[in-house]
Formats: sequence, structure tokens, C-alpha cells
Amino acid sequence: MDQKILSLSTEKTADRLQEFLQTLKEDELATLLQHQAVKGKTAGAFLRAIFKGSPCSEKAGALRRLKTYTCCIQLVESGDLQKEVASEIIGLLMLEAHNFPGPLLVELANEFVGAIKEGNLMNGKSLELLPIVLTALITEKENLVYGKDELSGEECKKQLIKTLCSVRWDRQYVVQFTSMFKDVPLTAEEAEFVVEKVLKMFSKLNLQEVPPLVYQLLVLASKGNRKRVLEGIIAYFNKLDKQHNEEQSGNELLDLVTMPSGELRHVEGTVILHIVFAIKLDCELGRELLKHVKAGLQGDFSNNICPFSIALLLSITRIQRFEEQKTSVVKSFKDLQLLQGSKFLQNLVPHRSCVSTMILDVVKNSVHSWDHVTQGLVEFGFILMDSYGPKKIPDGNNIETSPGLSRTPQQHACKLGANILLETFKIHEMIRQEILERILNRVVSRASSSISHYLDLFSNITMCSPLVLQSCSSKVTETFDYLSFLPLQTVQGLLKAVQPLLKVSMSMRDSLILVLRKAMFASRLDARKAAVAGFLLLLKNFKVLGSLSSSQCSQSLGVSQVHVDVHSHYNSVANETFCLEIMDSLRRCLGQQADVRLMLYEGFYDVLRRNSQLANSIMHTLLSQLKQYYEPQPDVLPPLKLEACISTKGDQISLQEPLDHLLCCVQHCLAWYKSRVLPLQQEEEEEEEFYQDLDDMMESITSRMIKSELEDFELDKSADFSQSTGIGIKNNICAFLVMGVCEVLIEYNFSIGNFSKNKFEEVLSLFLCYKKLSDILNEKAGKGKTKTANKTHDSFLSMNFVSDLLTALFRVLLWRYTSIPTSVEEESGKKEKGKSISLLCLEGLQKTFGAVLRFFQPRIPQFLQALDAPDNEGEEVEVTVTQRAAFQIRQFQRSLLNLLSSQEEDFNSKEAVLLVSFLSSLSKLLEPSSPEFMQMLSWTSKICKENSREDASFCKGLMNLLFSLHVLCKSPVILLRDLSQDIHGHLGDIDEDVEMEETNHFAMVNLRTAAPTVCLLVLSQAEKVLEEVDWLIAKRKGQVSQETISEEASSQATLANHPIEKAIIMELGTLLTFFHELVQTALPSGSCVDTLLKDLCKMYTILTALVRYYLQVYQSSRGIPKIMEKLVKLSGSHLTPLCYSFISYIQNKTQSLKHTGGKKAKKTAAVAMAMARVLRETKAIPNLIFAIEQYEKFLIRLSKRSKVNLMQHMKLSTSRDFKIRGNVLDMVLQEEEEENEEDTASEHEGQNEEPAKKKKKK
Repeated sequence: MDQKILSLSTEKTADRLQEFLQTLKEDELATLLQHQAVKGKTAGAFLRAIFKGSPCSEKAGALRRLKTYTCCIQLVESGDLQKEVASEIIGLLMLEAHNFPGPLLVELANEFVGAIKEGNLMNGKSLELLPIVLTALITEKENLVYGKDELSGEECKKQLIKTLCSVRWDRQYVVQFTSMFKDVPLTAEEAEFVVEKVLKMFSKLNLQEVPPLVYQLLVLASKGNRKRVLEGIIAYFNKLDKQHNEEQSGNELLDLVTMPSGELRHVEGTVILHIVFAIKLDCELGRELLKHVKAGLQGDFSNNICPFSIALLLSITRIQRFEEQKTSVVKSFKDLQLLQGSKFLQNLVPHRSCVSTMILDVVKNSVHSWDHVTQGLVEFGFILMDSYGPKKIPDGNNIETSPGLSRTPQQHACKLGANILLETFKIHEMIRQEILERILNRVVSRASSSISHYLDLFSNITMCSPLVLQSCSSKVTETFDYLSFLPLQTVQGLLKAVQPLLKVSMSMRDSLILVLRKAMFASRLDARKAAVAGFLLLLKNFKVLGSLSSSQCSQSLGVSQVHVDVHSHYNSVANETFCLEIMDSLRRCLGQQADVRLMLYEGFYDVLRRNSQLANSIMHTLLSQLKQYYEPQPDVLPPLKLEACISTKGDQISLQEPLDHLLCCVQHCLAWYKSRVLPLQQEEEEEEEFYQDLDDMMESITSRMIKSELEDFELDKSADFSQSTGIGIKNNICAFLVMGVCEVLIEYNFSIGNFSKNKFEEVLSLFLCYKKLSDILNEKAGKGKTKTANKTHDSFLSMNFVSDLLTALFRVLLWRYTSIPTSVEEESGKKEKGKSISLLCLEGLQKTFGAVLRFFQPRIPQFLQALDAPDNEGEEVEVTVTQRAAFQIRQFQRSLLNLLSSQEEDFNSKEAVLLVSFLSSLSKLLEPSSPEFMQMLSWTSKICKENSREDASFCKGLMNLLFSLHVLCKSPVILLRDLSQDIHGHLGDIDEDVEMEETNHFAMVNLRTAAPTVCLLVLSQAEKVLEEVDWLIAKRKGQVSQETISEEASSQATLANHPIEKAIIMELGTLLTFFHELVQTALPSGSCVDTLLKDLCKMYTILTALVRYYLQVYQSSRGIPKIMEKLVKLSGSHLTPLCYSFISYIQNKTQSLKHTGGKKAKKTAAVAMAMARVLRETKAIPNLIFAIEQYEKFLIRLSKRSKVNLMQHMKLSTSRDFKIRGNVLDMVLQEEEEENEEDTASEHEGQNEEPAKKKKKK
């Protein structure tokens, strides 16, 4: 029978074939079809014969075709057919699908939907036919019956897709379903259905099944919904990351962990590759990714910014521009800094994850073959370091990076870049050579700019893995060739960083020594200094066997930091020979310029501490050098040959021997030798000889320097110290040498004196000599005869000496200041250049505390503990930093109260300012949530409210302290409003007819302090509040842009975030009352008016931003909040009209000043300055008017959209008439000409008169 069908199909006409097929029953045709399909040889021909004999124009033929399709689909899904046969059958079905009538297409599609719904699919091969069926439906022009409705073909397709997306999908066919839809023409709405369905399926798949699904989804995204696809993928992996981190950090049994870390990272890496490939083909997808990340930075940080999205962003760096990512990182640091400094923001915005932590997580995750991310990480790290590295200030020094939270956002970004590169270097072997080359290239090529951050990074790399760097040694060796041409600071940093490598690589060490020896004889002074610096570093780090342990002295780089034993490579004999050769080279430097010698003297002490076996060589060298400038006769004064230290070549006079540095080196080496070496060895004559000689010489120099008068050095008051004569230059050099020698001898005698009275008298005598000479130089400098005295010279007093003194004096200072009343001290009459001993004590305390807080933050608890001596010292009671700081604060609070209790004329302003500064420093150690902090805040507020002092600097310090405490508890707007009322009350109104009732919220605000001191302070704080509000508005805008389009989700999100909107409006409302007071205040011309105009402009700009926000989020169902309407009403009634009045007030003052200046002051300097000041103020007026008009413009738009008349309280000003009137202009010009004639005639008469402005400021 099947053969007959095949033979009939070969005829030209299909009539006989149709007749025969009509005679067959459905079951018979299905059986024949199954038989042919299983046999496989003629299945295609048999199927074509059936289609030929079943024309769609006839109802019976169309139905037969439908049954054939159903049968073929079942056969293909059964899995009994060979792959080739199944593919051939599906191909034929696809070709013939377009011939189906519409109703049968709907029926066929419904059969597919039913099979999917019931889970009847066996292999999903037949799904290839469904896109053709759905596409064919679109071409149907007649309405089709679908369920109970009649729909067009397009609408039928839409309903079928909806049904498909609503039924349960078997997870093994999810990829095929997704792939199927890419061949169907989809509208935006249909694409959204499909995308949402696929994204929901992510969570039901195994991890390994996700990458192919993502690939198909990205192909589908080219039809639209790119944003939603990216959001869904990022949200899915963000959720997985959080879940994985919780499992890793939790205490659950790790056997129950849902996914291994390695598998998750490999899957993420594959997905990132798919997305990057898709972005290369579809740039719009890349733009959507950047928009998504940017929205995350503005809105809800946690949903958009995560390690996965950052890794994805880094992977597309070669496709998209990188600049935005760099600024985004810095913006996130700024946001974090803003949040940390404001309790108002902390209450409204939840804690945000730190972006630097996320980026470093990406570096960790990249170990799992994320090669496509690695290159982006390296680029990003270098961009951050290049853009935000330390800057050089004009004198050539670097701006130091402050530690901890006090870093700026830019400094945080630079540090993040260094951490990225360091961690990437550790993890990825393939990229190490490139990172090292780029670091060293910057060190060499950017010598003129600051490269300290690159040197720090290079040092960290060598410290962590010196053995790994041996493979990159060629690049380091190549860098050595440039040492002679680099600045000394760079050379020192580079050689210090490379020390661990020198200990494990003999070839690198030999290369460096060769370069240094060449540099030793170079013509450039800097090259020779670089050679000395290099050799000194080598001497410090290559220890001779038998030297003292490096743990016995402080050091920045020790052998313990390199995980190799030096002596396994170099034996002690080789090291000793090597070091002695270097010492011979360095001795030759003692005949070179003073700068080279100075470097030697500064370096020998460090070498001695690190390599004690070189003591003999170093001490003998110093002894022979000192003898050249030492007078051996005990009666000869002075004891040093200063003339020999100065070189005279023609008219050029310069320092040849830095004798003060030489003596300083001798003193330090001698003290170290006596304390460390002598106790550990037996006395030997050879060693005793140089030690005793040096000791005797120092004693002799001390006694003779005390006996010497300044006349003995020819440096008395009559000496010439000018820079214009050779004698003057020579005397200046000698004076600084003598002062340096005195400092060295002071420390020497203090260290050996053991607190004896005789030695202390000698120390005081030496200091007297130093003081006399210093006073002479300062006196000469004051007369303008020399500039040398204005230069700062480093002190020769060591930190050990200073710390010993401070240890002895600090407790005395603290006890004396907090125990002895100032009045008692003043009665004794002991003063020091106008400063009482009490004030000197306080200055010493303040500087000590300042140094600890700035440089030793981690050790603050130990510092406070050392100061504190509680009664229960024997008991083990845990005392917090806050409690210890509060104890110190209470003592100084009492001191300030004692000062404030005195009369105004007896008030010591300097001491009060120092006390407030001290309290400000200590208050930073208090925990803001602690009762001690609240006590400090209430105490400061009480002081400001109850005490009135006319000292501006004291008032400024105290108010700054109040604000700094207040912002850590709540918003300062109420405080600002109260202070503005006080300022208004004291300075009066711009309308002279208005009688002011003086408010007295804060007694510290009075006629003397109200302006400019307090006024500028409150305006500065108001500007900070405006910045916070502006940031909140931008954040809300970002959140709104991320909200779901659905009305329900949108309303829920709006309600959830309503507190932020309310807080913004409340802040602006209170600030509006603050400005309401100030614009009515008769402020003096100058900085107050200028700053007020700028802040008003900013206020209106932010009001405009708020109005534009409501334009963006407006919904007719919700309308404009009533509280917003009240704010608009308040701005129209209480601020805008007063702003125009204030502008008129300023302009009237300008006119009166011009009139006064023309007729009376005769263009004196004072009036010229006042005119310039007023002109500066008037420049801000157009900006303010423009800001007001922009605010009103957007209010009109919002009124139209919301159908609420927000402009009913806005009174447009009539004073802004900018029309030029010719007759008025002529009159003004004529008046000016007459005034100029009067000025010329009465010039001599008015010369002695005081300007009117001066009279006003009594």
C-alpha cells in the first residue's frame, strides 16, 4: 500500500493519489507513516506524497495534513527514529506549514502548548516547528477563533505566547524553548513575557545549565528588553554570591552547601564571556550595562553593584570607554565619606557595601580562569593610580597621604588601584611581567612627578614574593641603568624596594654594584649622591656574620621579611669582604662636595645599627675625619676649625664640610656603641683607643664651646650677615654650623648626664649660646638684611632625645596645667615673651596630642591608658577609648570654665582657643552613640548659650566644635535657624524703620561676633546641609528609575521611600526659615553678603531639583504631597520677595558708596577696596535671579501636570526692569561729569577726611 502511494505520487496529476488517500482510514495512514519513518529510507518521499495528495484547498486534505503533522510530531518525539530521518521530517513539516489554513494553525499550535503543559515532550526535537507555526499565524488576515473569542492572527500569536509562558516548563527543555523564541517575530510586550519567564527559570536549573541558557537569552535580547535581561542575569548571580558567602561564613555543615566555590566561579566566568561576546555584536547592550551600573550608584546600590557586575564591567573595557568607571569609584568613596559624617543621612540611607571590597573580591574570584577579567583589572588599577596618585606641591615635596578615614576619596581610589595590582600580581602568573614593566616604566619616565605610590607598590610586590620576581629580573636590572639620571628620592625608594631581590639573586646584586661604581665617578652631583645612597643601603642589608640581631634595633626592612636565608647564598667571609670594599669606596667620598659627605654622615649610624661588625671601620673613619677640624690644644678657643669647613673659590663661598652633621653622626654612633657593643665584648686595647679618643674629644669640645663667646667665632651683633657680601655669606654658614654643633652637644651631654645637675647646667649653657645666635639671626632677618634666617633648618635633636624630654615633661605639663590655677601663676609674674607658663604647658600638650592623633592612630588606646591612672588600677576593668578620652575632656572642661568665669578684660583668648582646639581633638575619640558624647554635646551647647565673649577666634572655635558634634547626632537645621535669628537681632534689619526684638538663643552671638564670624560659619554649615539634600534627591531619582513599571510595585516602592522625601522637604523648609532671617539682616559688605548670595542660589537650584523630581515621578493617582505644597507656599511668601528686597538693599549700598566715594573719599585705597568688594557681590545677583526664575519655570510645569496651582503664592517681582532709558542715562552721565569737576577742585580740602565707610564701622 505504501508502495502504491509512492508510485501514484510520481504521476503528473495528483487526482488518483487524492482518491486513494481518501479511501484510507486514519489509523492505516498513521501505521504506514510510522512504518516508513522507522525504516527510514523513503520516509521523506512518502511524506511528500501525502502532502501532494492532501491539498489545503480542500477540507479533507487540510485535515489529513493536520493528522499527518500530529503523527509526525509524535514519531519525532518518540526517539525511535534515526537523527537524519527525524531532521528530514521536521524540515518537510516546516516547509509545508505556511500552506495551512488559519484555524488549523491555531489547532496545531494548541497541540504544542498542550504537549508542553502536560510534559509529553521526549526530546524536544519537534519544537523547531513551533516558531514556523507562530510566524505563519501573523500572515493570516482573517479573524480566527481562539477559545471563545475571535482574534486576528497577530492577537492569536500573542495569546499563544502568553499561554506558553504561563505553563510549567520542563527544565531540560528550557534552553530549547528559549532558542525557539529567537526565530519568532516578537513585539516588545511578547518579548517581555518570554524574558520574564526565562529569568524565572534560572533558579530551577542546575548551575551548569545556566551558561547555555544565558547565551540563548542574549540572542533573544537583540529583539529588545536588553535592560531587563542584564538586570535579571546580574540579580541572579548577585543572589548566588550572597548565598554562597553566607554559607561559607555560617556554621552550617559544609556538606550541605548548595554549590562549590570553584564551580560557581567557573560558571560566572563563562557567562561573562557570553555577555562580552554579545556586546561586541550589539553595542546597545554595552550601553545598557553602563546605564545599569550608573543607576545603581545613584539609587539602590545593593541591587546593581556587586562583584559579578563589576567583573562584567571590567571585561568590556576594550569595547567601552573606561573613564566613567574611574569616576564612579571615586563617587562611591565620596558617598561613603558623606554618610560617615552625617547622622541625618545615616538614619535615612541603609549601610552601603564598600565598592573597594567588591572589586578586591573580583580579583580573588578571577583565579578561576577569568582571563578576560584580568586584563581589565590591570588597566583599571593603573588608571586609578595614574589619576589619583599624590600630587607634587611647588617646593617639590609630595603631599603626604594621611592614614585611615581621614584620607580623601581620591587617596582611597589610588590605594584601591595599588591593592588591585598587588593582588592580581600574586594570583596571575601570566600577567606579572606586564605589571612589573608598567610599574618600572612609570618610575623611570615620570621622575619629575610624584611616583611614591608606585614605589610603595613595587616594594610590596618584592616583599611578598622575591623568589617569584627572579623570573622578571631582566626588567629590574634594566632599570638600574637609569639610576644615575633619576632624582635622589626616587633612587632611594627604588633601591629600598629592591633589597629582598638582591638577597636572592647574585647576578642582580652584581649588576647594581657595577652601576653604582660607575655613578660614584660621574660628573653629575645627583649621580654621585645616588651611588652613596645605594652603597649605604647595601651595607645595611648585607650583614656580616656576628653582627647584632636585627630585632635589637628598629628597622623598616629585615631579613625576616624575606623567606630565604641570606647565608645560604653568601657566606660570612664573602659578605665581610663585600662590605669592606664598599666602605673603601665610600671613604673616597669624604673628599667630595658637602652634599655627598652629608649623606654619608646621615647613613653611617643606620649602617652601624644594622651591621655592628662594621663598627671598627666606621668609627675609625669618623675619628680621622673629625681630627681634621678639631683643635687638639685644650686651651685654644673655639675648639673647632670653622674656617676649614668653608670653601672659597673666587667670589663663590660655599660649605665644604658639614661639621654639625659629622659631630651628630659621631655622637649617635658613640652612644650606640657604648650601649650595645661594649657590654657584649671584652675590652680590647684597639677598640678602647678610638672609643676613648672620640669620647675625650666630645668632652673637650663641650667644655670649650661653653667657654667660647660669640666674638671668638666672629659672630657677634656687629658681624655682617647680609647675602650680598662674601663676608655675610660666610658668617651665615658659620652661624648655622655653630648652632648645629650646640644642638648636637646638648643631646650628647643630656644622654651621658644621667640627670646630674652639672650636666644640666652645661646643657643650659649650650642652649644659651644657641639662643643668642638664633636671636641675632632673627633680628637681622627682621631688618630685611638676610633671607637665610627665614629658611627652615632641620633640628639635630633626635627623636629619642625629644621623646625622653617629653616623657619627663609631659606629666609635669599635664599636672601643672590641670592642677595650678592660672590666677595663682599670674600672681607669680613668671612670663615667657608674653606667654605664661600655663599657656606654654597647654601648647606642649596640644602639640603632643595632635601628633599622636595624626601619626599614631592605632596606638591611641595605649596612649590614653598611659595618661590615665585610675584608682582601681589593680582591678582588671576594661576601659574603652571613649571613657578614657572623656576623663581627659572633663579636666579641660573645668579649665575652660575657670577661664570663662573671669572678667572680659582678664579673659585669655589664646589659652581659650587652645583649650577649644584640644577639646575638639579629644571629642573625635568619643563614640557618637555613647552617653559621654551626648554629655560633651550638651556641655558645649550650654557654654555657647550662656557665655558671651567678643573674641572672634574663640567664638569660631567653639561654634565649630558645636557643629562638629551636632551633625553626628542629628541634622543641624534647627540650630542654624536659631543662630540666624540671633544674627538678625544683633545686626538689625535691612529696613531701618523696623525695630528688632533681640533674640538670645546663644549668648556667644553678639554684635562683635555675629558678622562675619558666626554668619560665615552658619552659611558654611547650611551649604553642607544643602549638599546632603542634593545627594538625597539624586539618590531618590536613581531609585525611582529602577522601580518596577507595574503600578502596584511602584506605589509600594514610593510608600517605602516616602520618609526620604519627607525628610528632604522638612530640611529645606527649616533651611528656608534660616535664609528668611538672613536676607532681612543688615549684613556688612564683604564675604558675608557674597557667601549668602551664593548659598541662596544653591538653595533655589536644589528646590528646582526637587520640583523636577516630582515632575519625573508624578502620578495622577498620588498627586503632589501636601507637605510639598506647603514648602512651595513658604518659598513664595517667606523667601523670594525678601531676596528681591535684599538685592535692592545691596544695589542701594553700591549707589551710596559710589556717591560717597566720588564726593568725599577721593578714590582712596579704602573706597577702592570697598568698591571691589561690592562689585564682587553684585556679580552673584544675576545668578540668583536666574536660579529663582528656573525654579518658577519648573513650578509652572508641575502645576500644569498636577492641576494644582503652585504659583498662587509666587509674586513675580516688578523691580527687575532692565530697559535702558536714554534720558535717565544722559542725566547720570552729566552728574558724573559734574562730580569729577568738583573732585578736582576740592582735592586738597578733602585729603584729611575719613571715608564714610570707615565712619560706619565704629
